[in-house]
Amino acid sequence: MELNADFSARVIVHSDQLDWQASPIKGVDRRMLDRIGGEVARATSIVRYAPGSHFSEHTHTGGEEFIVLDGTFQDEHGDFPTGTYVRNPPTSAHTPGSASGCTIFVKLWQFDLEDRTQFRKDIAAELDATRDGVAQTILHQDVCETVRYSQVDAGATLTLQEPGGVELLVIDGTITEGEDRLRKGSWLRLPDGQPLTALAGKDGAKVWSKTGHLPFAKAPAA
Repeated sequence: MELNADFSARVIVHSDQLDWQASPIKGVDRRMLDRIGGEVARATSIVRYAPGSHFSEHTHTGGEEFIVLDGTFQDEHGDFPTGTYVRNPPTSAHTPGSASGCTIFVKLWQFDLEDRTQFRKDIAAELDATRDGVAQTILHQDVCETVRYSQVDAGATLTLQEPGGVELLVIDGTITEGEDRLRKGSWLRLPDGQPLTALAGKDGAKVWSKTGHLPFAKAPAA
């Protein structure tokens, strides 16, 4: 399967307009944003766990990165409440689920396969001082990518100019990029060479973003 697999193209998806699609696990549904592959895929998705749903134990051969958007995600490593950012690197394993239900934004098979750094953090815990209406924290950074969380005041502009492409998810509020207004759950991907300039709406915006990574995008290993 290929979905939004042309990384030279600008893409916007308003995830609230997508139908939920059932996964192979009862009670776990997803909205696919981009994908290369079948059930083993380089994938970006929003995934919803019904209360009491869970996967069996499995290994993330290509790594897993996610943010808890609402509810509490759980595995044998603990509880992950709303606003938690998690990186489970290649070779890591867990048994994910949620007793009360949750929704996560998740990226699979998008790690350096030699990466072994596993961590979790509160996305808003270490924000820098607000500058020109924008407060940010770097959640993760390596030679291939920079992952940020940004809180943008109403009427302020979020600018990301690094080479290698830009990807973002609006966690809350609204932003306008070009002629497009993005709201909670909207996902934008800009190709390498196209910087981001986005204006926050009247209630401001909370945004997850990743830059620099698109030249490294590829299908999962066989």
